[in-house]
Amino acid sequence: MLGVDFGLKNIGIAVGQTVTGHGNGLITLKAKNGNPVDWLELKALIDDYQPIAIVVGLPLNMDGSDSDMAQRARKFADTMAHRCKRTVVLCDERLSSWSAHRAAGNTTTADVHQESACRIVETWLREQNLST
Repeated sequence: MLGVDFGLKNIGIAVGQTVTGHGNGLITLKAKNGNPVDWLELKALIDDYQPIAIVVGLPLNMDGSDSDMAQRARKFADTMAHRCKRTVVLCDERLSSWSAHRAAGNTTTADVHQESACRIVETWLREQNLST
């Protein structure tokens, strides 16, 4: 599994382990208006890891409604699925960035994006275990 923290300037990527249910940050890609500056870099990462699925965080409003960023994340997920020929799923990421900032403390911004991606993929894995 790969977890993705979608952002307009940065896209955090983490790998999730289905056995342990934990994620580890991999990289933070630069983005311009929500699109990776280098789609080939993202595609190469996906080709290297061969994930069974890619989990993109969905930044919903606190009431569960779509935000502008949620709509952008949905479009990004659709584009990624098309360009990378992989299964892409969405996962509610409310409070993942807030939680990642708290956990990261004084680390760099890039680490926060990767930590958010970890929390996204871990949330999705946890939800899958509850339904089995």
